Amino acid sequence: MPNEALLIVDMSHDFVADNGNLTVGKPAQKIIPYIIELANTFLTDGKLVFITMDAHEENDAHFDLWPPHNVVGTKGQTLYGDLADWYEQNKNNNQLRYVPKTDYNAFFNTNLAQQLRDAGVDKVHVVGVCTDICDFLTIAGANAEGFKTAIHKQGCATFTNLGETMMHHMNTCFHTEIIG
Repeated sequence: MPNEALLIVDMSHDFVADNGNLTVGKPAQKIIPYIIELANTFLTDGKLVFITMDAHEENDAHFDLWPPHNVVGTKGQTLYGDLADWYEQNKNNNQLRYVPKTDYNAFFNTNLAQQLRDAGVDKVHVVGVCTDICDFLTIAGANAEGFKTAIHKQGCATFTNLGETMMHHMNTCFHTEIIG
C-alpha cells in the first residue's frame, strides 16, 4: 500500500472569500466540507496533510499579472472559514504541516518534496484552488519530483471554465488519478 499525503492548495481568504482579492468565491466555498472530511480521513489513517499556501511580498512580480493577493501578514493570506477552524483544532498534530510557497507549484523552492521523501510518501493527493493554475502546476511539480499523483474533483475549484480540461491534462500528461 503506498504511503500517501494530502496537499491542500491555496484555500485562503483572498482565493475563497466572496470579497477576496483573487477569489474563486462560491465554488471554492462549496468544496471546504469535502476537504475537511478528506483531511480528517488522512489524519485518522496516520497520513500527512500539508497546507500549501501562496505567500507573497507586497511588491511580488506575480502582481504584474494578477491583483495583489495572499500578501504575507494580511487576512487575505490566512485560511478561510471552517478550514481555518479545522486547522486551529488540529495544528498541534505532527501529521499536519504548513508550507508557504511563492510560486504556483507548491514544490518550487520549498522543502515539500524533501518532507514527503523523509516520510516515505510516494503518492500525493491534491485539493484546493485553482484547478487550472496552482493545482495543475503542483501536480506537474509532484510528477517531476517522482511522486504518483491524484486529484479530487470534489475538492477542487477555479474561476475559469478550464477545470475539467486541466484535470484531463493531468491524467494524460502525468498519469494523475482522478477521484470523484
